[in-house]
Amino acid sequence: MFTDLNPTPRILLGPGPSDIHPRVLRAMATPLQGHLDPEFLALMDEVQELLRYVFQTRNKLTLALPGTGTAGMEAAFANWVEPGDSVVIAVNGYFGDRMCDMASRYGAEVRRLDIPWGEVYAPAQLEAELRKKPAKLLALVQAETSTGALQPMAGLGELAHRNGALLLMDCVTSLGGAPVEIDAWGVDIAYSGTQKCVGCPPGLSPFTASPRAWEVLGQRKGKVPNWYLDLTLLAKYWGPERVYHHTAPINMVYALREALRMVQEEGLEARFARHRRHAELLWAGLEEMGLSLHVPLERRLPSLTTPRVPQGVDELAVRKRLLADYSIEIAGGLGALKGQVWRIGLMGHSSRRENVALLLAALGEILGR
Repeated sequence: MFTDLNPTPRILLGPGPSDIHPRVLRAMATPLQGHLDPEFLALMDEVQELLRYVFQTRNKLTLALPGTGTAGMEAAFANWVEPGDSVVIAVNGYFGDRMCDMASRYGAEVRRLDIPWGEVYAPAQLEAELRKKPAKLLALVQAETSTGALQPMAGLGELAHRNGALLLMDCVTSLGGAPVEIDAWGVDIAYSGTQKCVGCPPGLSPFTASPRAWEVLGQRKGKVPNWYLDLTLLAKYWGPERVYHHTAPINMVYALREALRMVQEEGLEARFARHRRHAELLWAGLEEMGLSLHVPLERRLPSLTTPRVPQGVDELAVRKRLLADYSIEIAGGLGALKGQVWRIGLMGHSSRRENVALLLAALGEILGR
């Protein structure tokens, strides 16, 4: 016989998922409706409007894909890449590397750029590559979850367009916690996840595409090879036609609507300021302990911080003690930074002053500082 579900309460201060506000948890317990019920369809319209607010866009094709942020990445390449398409991918961390893998699986000619993990790209670096020969896509990670670096995006849409490319942006760790300005930046394709700064459980991927991107999608020579994430089909379910495509995760849509309502109530500027304020408290406290931060201040992501592991310290042992003694979760490094950094997230409902104070006290006790 299995026991009742009774997981140990955790304080989630890793790279995601983040803690969930009780209002969002209550919304998940709302009684089910059918996925074609008129009332539920009206809720879907509200979710789209709220997503446009958070993305800062008027894009008609704005919706929540069924799946986590990785489904958003998959949808971006599945829909806009055909065999032989030239794609420039600017890699500066683990998730840029994942972009290369996905694009290649759909037959792209991947033109990969690389800089050290934790650095960001200057526009001149990107334009130099685009001028070598035409590319269909220029793809970047705005908020690299593996490094804590924030890529400046202003002007990159214009840069991509004058070189004949669409601009694709991963904003999984920034949406709802740092400025994401789809229309102002000229971003054509963007995806995110619900479990980070948006403040919702994992399970949906906010997605938006510009009219320019939609026009290019309509010029495909063949069908989108991934049926489940085919946006030409999904748009008919989320649009006025309401053509059945899949059974929507009803309770996740309820949760997302409530989380987005909370973003709107707080206001984007106030929410960004809260994330930044608590990040600065964390940065100052870590530096007072003598820990160095992997990413310089001028390109640091407020929602995800990467302190370097001091020489001689077992980073896994520290994380285990945080979990066992304080019920705090943080994460270790990924890929090239494995064993070299910790990843500390202050995202959504987790971005609170008391969480910063507790984590700093716990780390100080464990490290003897």
